[in-house]
Amino acid sequence: MDRYFEDWTVGERLETGMFTLTQEHIIAFAREYDPQVFHLDPEAAKATIFGRLIASGWQTTAITMRLIVESGVFGSRGGVGMGVDGLRWLKPVFANDTLRVEVEVTRMHAKPDKPSGIAHFSMQTLNQDGDPVMSQIAIVMLPRRPEGSRA
Repeated sequence: MDRYFEDWTVGERLETGMFTLTQEHIIAFAREYDPQVFHLDPEAAKATIFGRLIASGWQTTAITMRLIVESGVFGSRGGVGMGVDGLRWLKPVFANDTLRVEVEVTRMHAKPDKPSGIAHFSMQTLNQDGDPVMSQIAIVMLPRRPEGSRA
């Protein structure tokens, strides 16, 4: 499905599918990108402030992106990330947590002479209990509808 800038409205809400994080996912990501003890070693993690193994915030961010893309939120043309405002990791993510993302369009801006517009999307990543574990405002460039094409 093609989705263009003109197809979005401020206040529109969407939700992605879900992803369950395993201990193996957490450790593999940590080995590669964030090798801190509370991400790498379940036994050593027991002695940290978390009391058990947790996922890296960067892994939560990457999973959020995966869920957004897989959901088709931006249609077949996708959206080009321009930046993120207010990225916050609100609560630890543990092995066997199931994450999903709720998205709301909060702002849109386009110039008539540009082939794209900019939209701001408020995103909340939630665990299986509905608790927010991460929040961000994604700033995304979306293609404008080509002249002569139908809505």
